Amino acid sequence: MTLGKTVKKAVIPAAGLGTRFLPATKAMPKEMLPVVDQPAIQYVVEEAVKAGLDDLLMITGRSKRALEDHFDRAPALERTLELKGDLERLEAVQHASSLAPLHYLRQGDPKGLGHAVLCARQHVGDEPFAVLLGDDLIDAQEDLLSIMIDVQAKTGGSVIALIEVDPSQISAYGCADITAVDGEDYFQVNRLVEKPSVDEAPSNLAVIGRYVLHPAVFDVLENTEPGRGGEIQLTDALQTLATTEGEGGGVYGVVFRGRRYDTGDKLSYIKAVISIASERVDFGEELKTWMKEFVNE
Repeated sequence: MTLGKTVKKAVIPAAGLGTRFLPATKAMPKEMLPVVDQPAIQYVVEEAVKAGLDDLLMITGRSKRALEDHFDRAPALERTLELKGDLERLEAVQHASSLAPLHYLRQGDPKGLGHAVLCARQHVGDEPFAVLLGDDLIDAQEDLLSIMIDVQAKTGGSVIALIEVDPSQISAYGCADITAVDGEDYFQVNRLVEKPSVDEAPSNLAVIGRYVLHPAVFDVLENTEPGRGGEIQLTDALQTLATTEGEGGGVYGVVFRGRRYDTGDKLSYIKAVISIASERVDFGEELKTWMKEFVNE
């Protein structure tokens, strides 16, 4: 019985090519794009650790070696910083390599998010697990993932994160049709549609890159035919689970109303950099003063 098992494992798909940020991502993984002074992927790893997850599997691909190097020890660099007495930067470098046990697996063929999750089957085993997409940066002050883990423990199903978007933007997302659950803050998901047209969308609730999944999803993914774009869509597998009864059946949604940035989108990425930088103790106030002057000019 999987109900009641503690979620301790996270899968972080990071095999995408980052074409929206070319040419910057020609030789550098998109996940390594800096958000102020640390790469976007580190915020995602820190979010998983904050939620109590201590076994992380990153699904990578060709030309992603920089991800492994970033979270690995760098003895020569650390020694140089130590000799210079630059203890603040030394601590920052060591922090990245001591966050949590990180494992890496290559996806090989880019067959979609569903296939990336399926690649994690042997590592995850028969346990509920979280999936965090590297493109979605959730504000560090939010507890979205912890809430989703609690909902999974309570329901025994799978849990997705949802945000309200302008109806004109829904075709860029997976979309959910939901029903309220009496006395609860989460919702029952009745139907999921991957990137529907505005006319076909059942709501303005978009699926974002946070999931807490029952391991039953693996059997479903094994038998899920390629869908939109010729890829194995996680949305299609979750649609199957949403109408499945018994062990691992049922999909539930948590509507997130906090701050979230899509670091795969240029404008949203810039907003993330500015928002996080403006809250820095060392230069945030100076930045906000400059921004006011810039806007006024």
